[in-house]
Amino acid sequence: MKRYRFPVAFLCATASAGYLSRVNVSIVAPLLISRFGFTEVEIGSLFSAFLAGYAMFQALGGWIADRHGPPRTLMASSFLWTVLTLLFLSIGWMSVASTWALTLGMVLRFLLGIAQAPLFPASAAAVSGWVPPHMQARCNAVVLAGVSIGSAAAPMLISPVMTRFGWQAGMLISILPAWIVFLVWRKTAPSWDPVLRRTDRPEQQTPAPAASFLRSASFWMLTFSYSLQGYVGYIFVFWFYLYLVRVRHFSLLEGAFFSSLPWVLSMISIPLGGWLSDLLIHTRLGRQWGRRAVPVFGLAGAGITLALGAGTGSPYAAAFYLALSTSLVLCVEGPFWAAVTEIGRAHPGAGGGIMNTGCNLGGFLSPLLTPWLAERIGWEGALYLAAVLSLIAAAAWCRIWLPEAKPGCDSDTPCGT
Repeated sequence: MKRYRFPVAFLCATASAGYLSRVNVSIVAPLLISRFGFTEVEIGSLFSAFLAGYAMFQALGGWIADRHGPPRTLMASSFLWTVLTLLFLSIGWMSVASTWALTLGMVLRFLLGIAQAPLFPASAAAVSGWVPPHMQARCNAVVLAGVSIGSAAAPMLISPVMTRFGWQAGMLISILPAWIVFLVWRKTAPSWDPVLRRTDRPEQQTPAPAASFLRSASFWMLTFSYSLQGYVGYIFVFWFYLYLVRVRHFSLLEGAFFSSLPWVLSMISIPLGGWLSDLLIHTRLGRQWGRRAVPVFGLAGAGITLALGAGTGSPYAAAFYLALSTSLVLCVEGPFWAAVTEIGRAHPGAGGGIMNTGCNLGGFLSPLLTPWLAERIGWEGALYLAAVLSLIAAAAWCRIWLPEAKPGCDSDTPCGT
């Protein structure tokens, strides 16, 4: 465990920096609306531009990580996050009409999505290559807890800066962690790559055909479930802060505090979900239902609490229920990524990339459809729909079957795929 403890922790730090540079625009959105006169639907288009690039290049990002190694892939990726964010904030210094500002912003956010596409497929490939299968859910969950850390840090880090110095200063402070991550990967990538590629294990020299896992019905059901989970999760990523400020009428700083709450809870729920998933596969539930239990109950619970948050008349109760729903919808991340590496076998990056494409296609639709639905059926109706989708995602796990584990895969060393 000790030999990969630091790399797994640094994968978590990379995910945190990546998410901070991803969600920063949702925190500065109220000031972008004031500065450029954007509508909520136009802001939603800005959010979805990122997700379009992110979703389209997931599979390619996973393939690059499988071929060139996760550390070098993440080093190049984190460098691009900083450059593209700097270009985005430079729009504020240009004397352009709001239409051109929106167009330039969408192009840069689309490119940022491409740059971030390898993040989680590369991380999953690293965990798959380094960590024994019976510990992969918890280690993937530790990495994915970076989502919560970055999202929780974003409003608390950016809001005080942007209220005093403007939205550009807020975005500038948000990319400092990405630059630090790049410098660390640049120094350490050459020494980590051989271990993460598992070149010392002969069975890795002749991997199975990439198409083998694509013929698995369970793989596509897993991708379908993750797509619905992405739709629900991205409502919280991009709209929770604006929802609290513009619908529930919290102040900017109050909204920053309460929009951090779900991510603080998720710092606990994501690792807990992964640890519990690894634990349950060794109980009477067995490997199949042990891996299913956390996603089934987590996604079902997320749907129920989301409906409660949408229906309550109290702003504070709504903030609590929706924070709880966020923590539940994210507690399933470890089992999802452990399952895709088990099904993907020799191609964990590619398999994870395709699964994450589905997640982000759902996430692409979410920022666009949510305000559109809110205009027609109200925010309550839009959130009720998301609650139903979360319940369907939970039910889909009942149709997912994992391949049989290879002999020796319960040992404390990584198995061949």
